[in-house]
Amino acid sequence: MAFTNVPIGGNINTKIWEPLEISLEASGDFVSPYTEVSVWIDLTGPAFRKRVYGFWNGGRAFCIRLTAPRVGEWTWFSNSNTADIGLNGRSGRILAEPQTADDVSANPNRRGMIGISADGRGLQYADGTPFFLIGDTWWSVPTFKFPLPQGERHHAIGPDADVRDYLEFRRGQGYNCVALLAAMPAWATDGFDSDLYDDEGTLLRNAWRKPNSRSPMSMHNEGGRPFLFPGKVPGFEEVVPDYDRVNPEFFKILDRKMESIDDAGFVPFIEVARRDTGPAWKKYHDWPNSYVRYVQYVFARYQAQNAIFSPIHYDYYLKTIPAHEYNEPCNAVIEQFGRPPFGTLLSANSNPSTLANFGEDGRWLDLHQTGNTREHYSYWWMAEMYHSKPTRPALAGEPYYSGLYNLGTPYTLGKEGDTPEDDAYVRSGMYGSLLNGGYAGYIYGAEGIWQSAVEEGSRVFMWDAFKWSSGATVQHLKTFAFVRGTDYRALVPCSDSLANARNGPDLGYEGWAYAAGASDRSWYLLYFEPDCADAIRLRGFSGPESYRLTWFDPRSGQWSEPGGIVTVSADTSLHLPALPDRQDWGLMLERVSF
Repeated sequence: MAFTNVPIGGNINTKIWEPLEISLEASGDFVSPYTEVSVWIDLTGPAFRKRVYGFWNGGRAFCIRLTAPRVGEWTWFSNSNTADIGLNGRSGRILAEPQTADDVSANPNRRGMIGISADGRGLQYADGTPFFLIGDTWWSVPTFKFPLPQGERHHAIGPDADVRDYLEFRRGQGYNCVALLAAMPAWATDGFDSDLYDDEGTLLRNAWRKPNSRSPMSMHNEGGRPFLFPGKVPGFEEVVPDYDRVNPEFFKILDRKMESIDDAGFVPFIEVARRDTGPAWKKYHDWPNSYVRYVQYVFARYQAQNAIFSPIHYDYYLKTIPAHEYNEPCNAVIEQFGRPPFGTLLSANSNPSTLANFGEDGRWLDLHQTGNTREHYSYWWMAEMYHSKPTRPALAGEPYYSGLYNLGTPYTLGKEGDTPEDDAYVRSGMYGSLLNGGYAGYIYGAEGIWQSAVEEGSRVFMWDAFKWSSGATVQHLKTFAFVRGTDYRALVPCSDSLANARNGPDLGYEGWAYAAGASDRSWYLLYFEPDCADAIRLRGFSGPESYRLTWFDPRSGQWSEPGGIVTVSADTSLHLPALPDRQDWGLMLERVSF
């Protein structure tokens, strides 16, 4: 939904959670408005009194984006760190009405900002409706690779598809989130190597390589690139931009795509920058202040839309600065500007996990996440986050990519996309993460989509990967988890209670089983990968309890009718029955009494 302009000195009627924009024009010029000027409004409403920061939008234009989270009367008053009369002393009044049932039915984002459920394990809209995140990895959304919609014309998924077409396609498959990177600023097919260093060995970029080239893929849009040139790195002024000169025209294109995302009812996971920017940013700019400024710029630009923010895309712990060094600017954003004013959660795609990388010092963090880590051994990081304190929800970001072929070097453990074997590997990441405590949801990814492959010579074009069968089965994860509504969030991961459940290597996706159970042992959810052992036992019982079996087919998303009964044996373990076949299966155990 496009922003509604709020009149200066007047009143406006709106509905709660509608995105609004106050446009201010400075009366004078500034040498560097991006670095010199901080503008804000003091916003007051029902049980709400906060400072809401704005951003420079080019020329003399400054914007403050806001929303009314509660019904009632709201007032605002503008100010800045300057004496500019165009920015200071402006005011207005907003009257917010409730959303109707038809409104929220048409677009779930009208339910309000995504927050944390009362149990601390899951996510929900502001009105309390559960939100189980089902996402896709579209890092390059801001760029030309996801074209803007032109008029009302719709296209089949193919070379002519635009961002709206892709959103509608995924919405039909049950998705409600896309993960994107706001900026990959030093990436262009410029004749320099994709991995580039200065004369002292400092990393300048670690980019995805364009097919049949040593240079990166280009990451521009109709507005140019996210920062301006020349930059500050000697000898590379036209390769690495000046991170103290943002380009608003680039972000205006992203604004329009964010409108399409919101219109589709999706909640974007927005990461402000990729970790390969860190070394040059820290060495050649005023770190951490320069990075703090940029993080806040992106937050302020999108704070009025339903989203989840990340101050850093930390998908790899090499070719960057140490993770703990990002805590300084990330914490500083919160200390200087406050948490996002309308409740936006903060997370990060983090390899191996946000807990491992940012730890107790990551005071900015709300939502835990694993990132770009895969195979059996990686699910341990999810369980570690589940058991950590304070309790935070956890999300699986970037486990196994469908059709995964190359991550800088060939990936030898993957399968060809759009095959039954590959589909099962994807499900290992889905269900293995869930039953180790990833109760907030899951972000899918696929070869061709994660790098948005549109270039000639690409091994898989992204529009072909969108059609792979694995992407259509992701929605079944929610069907499995919500078999008893949100009760699954009270289950405790207990895969270690399974005996004979690891019939495969750590670096693989076959032969393992996973479990999570209620603390009173009243019910369990289990998942079995293909080629599990025939005699798996569930331990942790103290008496002859009996359980009813209900099987789940993760290929179709169908639960069977409740079936047979199994009873705890004299050895105090539950001997699970043989699987229906050698494929992967889900199972629910519910205690029964006679």
